[in-house]
Amino acid sequence: MTIQPPAPGEPRRPSGPRDPGDAWVIAPTGERYWGRFGAAGLLAVDAERGILLQHRVGWSHHGGTWALPGGARHENEDAGVAALREAREEAAVPPDAVRQRFWSVLDLDIWSYTTVIADVIKPFDPQIADAESVALEWVPVDEVADRPLHPAFASAWEHLGPLLSVRPAVVIDAANVVGSVPDGWWRDRAGAAGRLIDRVSGWQARGVDANALGLPGAHWFPAVAVVLEGQAKGAARPADESGAGIRVVLAPGEGDDEIVAETQRRIGGGEQVVVVTSDRGLADRVSDAGARVVGAGWLLDQLDARA
Repeated sequence: MTIQPPAPGEPRRPSGPRDPGDAWVIAPTGERYWGRFGAAGLLAVDAERGILLQHRVGWSHHGGTWALPGGARHENEDAGVAALREAREEAAVPPDAVRQRFWSVLDLDIWSYTTVIADVIKPFDPQIADAESVALEWVPVDEVADRPLHPAFASAWEHLGPLLSVRPAVVIDAANVVGSVPDGWWRDRAGAAGRLIDRVSGWQARGVDANALGLPGAHWFPAVAVVLEGQAKGAARPADESGAGIRVVLAPGEGDDEIVAETQRRIGGGEQVVVVTSDRGLADRVSDAGARVVGAGWLLDQLDARA
């Protein structure tokens, strides 16, 4: 592998200092890949308008084709941060307008490309923000393949397109999870529940390993509902749901009944639900509703691994 800076007429920022990541990686067989530290792109999904595509300027790599806003990662830059940064620089995508759903990673050892699939939560109109775009358009999902696509994106779209209908969710029986660890939770149920919510929020925000959810891809950012009952309801946040996708559900009565209702609501909305509980009776009820069940230990192992 060798590193080669851009030649005249090849991708570079139109102004300002060049980042060390803005260089070609040359494989021993001669193939060239843009981004010394890898690259990332944003696949923004608007439920009404479709996918945000960029018509690439002629002098760019595979110019004249359609692809995603994206580019070279900076050194030690998180792939999600890189994709959002590039989307802002190339298409003026507001960082708070999208919520990450999952990552798909092409890893070639010498180079990697991460596609960050994100749902639009605040509608916006993209704007050409640098010299790398001829046009930016929202393209309906069923029309994407009709465009002359960048070869790498065309290959990726074959498996990414079908995954756009996958929407995982995790419903957590907080009383069961907290009660599985004898750490004195009974002296302060609200405090113990609050600590669990904080840990779960960090776990979800950093991305959940796809294998743990039984899904393809690299990392997923599932919607999460933490169900609280009794004294633990004192851990509820002022806002019902954070931007990271954590929802705190307060059970008006029995927590089990609320967990079943939350599970049924999400499955009815098309989500693929994993319920976290070691209660056998509750596990049977949510399984009958169509959910996958994992024990409290599954979640605790996930939280410990991310700590």
